[in-house]
Amino acid sequence: MTLAIIIVNWNVKDLLADCLRSVEAELARSGLPAQVWVVDNASTDGSAEMVRDQFPSVRLIASSRNLGFAGGNNAALRALGFGDPSLPGDRLPEAVLLLNPDTRVHPGALTAITGFLADRPRAGIVGARLVYGDGSFQHSAFDFPGLRQLAIELLPLPARLTETRLNGRYPRAWYEQGRPFRIGHPLGAAMTVRREAIRQAGLLDEQYHMYVEEVDWSLRITRAGWEAYCVPAAVITHLGGQSTGQIKTTSFINLWTSRYRFYRKHYAGPKVWLARQIVRAGMRRLARRDKQAAAHGDLPPAILEERLNGYRTVCRVWETTL
Repeated sequence: MTLAIIIVNWNVKDLLADCLRSVEAELARSGLPAQVWVVDNASTDGSAEMVRDQFPSVRLIASSRNLGFAGGNNAALRALGFGDPSLPGDRLPEAVLLLNPDTRVHPGALTAITGFLADRPRAGIVGARLVYGDGSFQHSAFDFPGLRQLAIELLPLPARLTETRLNGRYPRAWYEQGRPFRIGHPLGAAMTVRREAIRQAGLLDEQYHMYVEEVDWSLRITRAGWEAYCVPAAVITHLGGQSTGQIKTTSFINLWTSRYRFYRKHYAGPKVWLARQIVRAGMRRLARRDKQAAAHGDLPPAILEERLNGYRTVCRVWETTL
């Protein structure tokens, strides 16, 4: 199975280099026919220069502006030919792996993914088994978001619900048993999509600048009749939050803006209205928590004001029509 690997990068040069080394080593071991693309989103840390100097076989798109996750991946997908409906399918790779730069591909991961896709013709999306840098468990796939997940995240409900199916999580035993299982969507840090599924559902929605893009894409693909799976035999280390952690409040606002777009786009009015009430209550709860922390000297005034402005912005976003 021919494979294209797309990595969208923003100011994590050293992590990107480690990721590319792991990809190149796995491709050399497996012999998979693959091409690797890096889309650099106007990094200022020398990422693009590093790719040119150290990884000459990698196809680099050095953007002059930050295209975001969806825009960056779409730039490479279009360069591959996915934006041209007249292009014959056999001119395109049979599968595309979207991979975060803060990942490390373990031996056998790519052959496990492509082998599963070859054996399961209706599998349109495949996620890997992600682990943290110390090898510990990381949730790699989720059910599609709904009101229960919002309530568990934002309201004072029992903490034990966080790791349950009610919150869209799959049991750890499912990952540990090693057999592929059906999911709603994989985490966007490592998701492989079949060529035909991309051509049928279209590219990622660039109205999501950051976050929820993979959820939206997965929902469109599965609604078109394709199946989504997690393949635990494909292990990938995912450090998590290395790019977005550089701009925490902005990332928080981007997350909740994208979530609102997703609910407005895919769910009926009454469900969106209920979600809005949960988000309002949740932002008020977060604001009270932070004010109490500041009153006890545990949160500097400047950080408190930044966070409160973030909560106000989220509430305003959820009152608008996108």
